[in-house]
Amino acid sequence: MLLVVTYSRGARRDLRNVCRAHEETVVRRFGRAALFAATEHGAFLACRLREKHPDDVQVERTRPFNEFTDADAAVREAAAAYEARDEPSTPYRRFAAGTDHPDPASLKARDLDDDR
Repeated sequence: MLLVVTYSRGARRDLRNVCRAHEETVVRRFGRAALFAATEHGAFLACRLREKHPDDVQVERTRPFNEFTDADAAVREAAAAYEARDEPSTPYRRFAAGTDHPDPASLKARDLDDDR
């Protein structure tokens, strides 16, 4: 998919108009941003917005997140264990201390695409 983010009033207005006129290509709208289908029509609409508002439109290509192939089992297990914790106010850093769960620094340092 293509994520289109706008940073000016004019760009937002044109994004809104594009979304209304091409609902079949718009996957989801988020106010200042929208997801376009990964088709040539989606690319055309994104390029058109960039052409009209070069500094006020950001376009990024996205791909769906599959937690079973994109994240290690340790990360999934840590998330499940943290959500099942006894004390909801316990910060993750304290929760993970002294356990096999990854610490927050290592979670932040490692990209999802490492070793995959």
